[in-house]
This record gives sequence, C-alpha cells and structure tokens, in this order.
Amino acid sequence: MPFIPDILKYKSLAITGLEKNTGKTECLNYIIDRIKDTGHKIAVTSVGLDGEGTDQLTITHKPDIVLHEGMIFVTSEKHFRQAKLQAEILDITSQYSATGRLVIAEAKTTGKVILSGPSNTNWLKEIIDRMAFYGVQTTLIDGALSRISTASPAVAEAMILATGATVSASIEELMNKTAYAVALINLPEFKSPLQDKLLALESGVYTIDDENSVSDTGIRSALLPGNTKEILIGGKLVYVSGAVTGRLLDTLRMQKNVADITLVLQDFTRIFASPQSYNAYVVKGGKIKVLRKTNLLAVCINPVSPQGYVLNTDLLCEKLQQRVNIPVYDIMQTVL
Repeated sequence: MPFIPDILKYKSLAITGLEKNTGKTECLNYIIDRIKDTGHKIAVTSVGLDGEGTDQLTITHKPDIVLHEGMIFVTSEKHFRQAKLQAEILDITSQYSATGRLVIAEAKTTGKVILSGPSNTNWLKEIIDRMAFYGVQTTLIDGALSRISTASPAVAEAMILATGATVSASIEELMNKTAYAVALINLPEFKSPLQDKLLALESGVYTIDDENSVSDTGIRSALLPGNTKEILIGGKLVYVSGAVTGRLLDTLRMQKNVADITLVLQDFTRIFASPQSYNAYVVKGGKIKVLRKTNLLAVCINPVSPQGYVLNTDLLCEKLQQRVNIPVYDIMQTVL
C-alpha cells in the first residue's frame, strides 16, 4: 500500500472494519512493518480487545499483532503480562478497564501483543494526547467490532476502512454497503465561525439563520416523536447535536423546500439511517454537512470469508475503486 507516507502526516489513524474478519489486523501489521525502519515513532492501541489468536465469535484463527523495538503500546495489565516480547513500563493509568489498569510500555524486542485499550472514546482521546510526552508522532488505533466511533474525527485525524467478503458474499451488495460507509465518512465539512459554539452544544436541535444567529428549538432530541416538522421552523440550516435517523431524513425529504435544507452534525458517526433513507433524502436535494471531518486514506479488502468463500479480488478492487474514488487494496495480496 503506497499510502504509508500519508499516514505519517497525522497524529492518529484509526483502522476500522465494517464487520469482524475484514482484515484490520493484517492492515495494522502491514503499516507497522513498513514504518519500523523510517525512524517515525508510533504507538499502538485499541478500543476493546484485539490481537487474540482465535476469534471468539467465529472460532477462526486471527493473525497476531507484531510490534518492534522502540514502539509504544497501550494494553491492560492482564494482557501486558501475556505479551511475548520484552518491554519497559512507562506508566500505568489510574483508571480501570474490564481487564485491569492500562499499561503504557515501550517494546525492547520484536514480539507479539494482545491489545485491550481504553474502554471508551473519551479515554482513548486522552491516551492519544498523552503519547506526545513519549515522543510518539502517530498513534495507530485498531478499532473493535461495531466501534466505528473510534474513527470519529474527535478521536482520530485519519482513517482506513476495512471491508470484505465477511460483509457479504455478493460483490454488488458488498460494494453498496462499503460505498455507503465511504459516503458518510466523506460528508463535506460545515465551515463556519460557529463551529466551536455548535460543538459546545451537548444536546438539542438548533436552527441557524442567514445572520449566523443560533436558535434553540427547545427540542432535546430529533428522535422524539412529533418533533420533525417543528425543527424546520425558524431556519433551513439545522444543527442536530445527537443522532440522525432515517425517520428524520424521510420526513425532511417530503418537505417542499427539501433542496434548501442542510442538516449539520458533529461528524459522520451521528448518522443512524439506512442507505435507502439517506439516498432518498440526497436525491431530493437535501444536504448533510459535518463540523468535524476525518481523512479517509484508503479502503482495504479481505476477499476471503471465515466460511471459506473467496470473492474475485481483481474485479472487486477495480469496481469498488471506481465507485468510491479513493485507493482500494486487497489486503491479503498485499501481505503475501
């Protein structure tokens, strides 16, 4: 994967899979192996547990996470004791995860580790910020199952999306699901002097007029029944601090002035709508922008499913890259 120089530009990178067994760990190991001789200081951690030899859901073999001398890693006390390398403990946090306090350590030899890092995104962000103290230039985050929020721009500056045959045995369906995820990740940024003010609003729905005046609709959540039409009163620019569902998009799509409506969200992880609802809203002219935008560097594909079927990787990479217009790599071919 030729995007390694791009990774080195960022303070943090999340490797996030649409499902389990999409090749996240192979991708992580590839990046680690290509960075180890560059002199670039990296740290590695995870939200949740990663690096076990066997997947606990599918009972299939999982690749080990391999670190090299000088790399920093963050894992729990339990899994630090199981690390198959020599390491110097730099610090131990006062906060506890399900498997103990977190150990911040530096590898002194090459070896294998199990990562079980911060249990939530706020803690993860604190850990990333602390890495500068140890001279770390880039922190790599191995995202766990259904933890795409670890790739939120509030946490990670850049992202790699892992997808593959485990998502669907149909190339067409796999492309549709992946393209939808890419569309959300690449939502345009809402550039405004109001950005900091809006980010400080922890709950509620607000309208913004042409003079950049922010008005509280009094609606605490766009999820509440009967509130959707009220949201449109007072402005066509609407900031939703929480989740946006298909129900909201479906209702807005039915408005005569839908092409004039722009929803503003914190980031792409706030959308909980089906591709059908999202696409119908966009086709009618509705717009969605985000206050924080991440940098999606590439999509990596694992064409092999745990059940044993294999997709046509050349066809999939070619068609998907045309569809999403960003680099697409077969991670299994890359690591061979």
